Amino acid sequence: MPADPGSVHADSDRALPHLATDDFPADSHTITAVARTGTDIRLQIHTSIASFVAPAAAWFPAATGFTVTVIVHTVDAHTGEPRHLPATEPAEWARTIFSTVDAAQGYFLGAVDPATGVHRDGQLAYRLYLDSNRRAILVPPQIVTCPHYPLPALDGRAEGTIDIDTTT
Repeated sequence: MPADPGSVHADSDRALPHLATDDFPADSHTITAVARTGTDIRLQIHTSIASFVAPAAAWFPAATGFTVTVIVHTVDAHTGEPRHLPATEPAEWARTIFSTVDAAQGYFLGAVDPATGVHRDGQLAYRLYLDSNRRAILVPPQIVTCPHYPLPALDGRAEGTIDIDTTT
């Protein structure tokens, strides 16, 4: 079920990053949306892009490219405190953001800080890895800091169903 477009708004005049282009924003991008559950939960969706260099290791070639991280904070709309929300809707947002390249190659990291693997209440993290030519690649094992679960394997879907414009 697509999100109500009236419930989705960007906190700035920047559009979602188009991951296949060279026009990556230097800062993280934030979107705020109301969860479709009707339970007064607000989603704060942060997207950031950073370059990586993975040196060669036993059995693994060197790799360079970009790490796209999507962190979805689920908070009470009134208090701002973390609230539980099933992973289905946050995963739809990650798939939608990743879909400008390849949503089927994204990973679910869980309720963790992606840099450390430490548990974080009220947030879910997702990652997509791109090579230097902006094509989706498998995660280079040398840079893994926490378990990575392929997004399509979680529920068998590769497409997002959030209805937002990612082309402007």
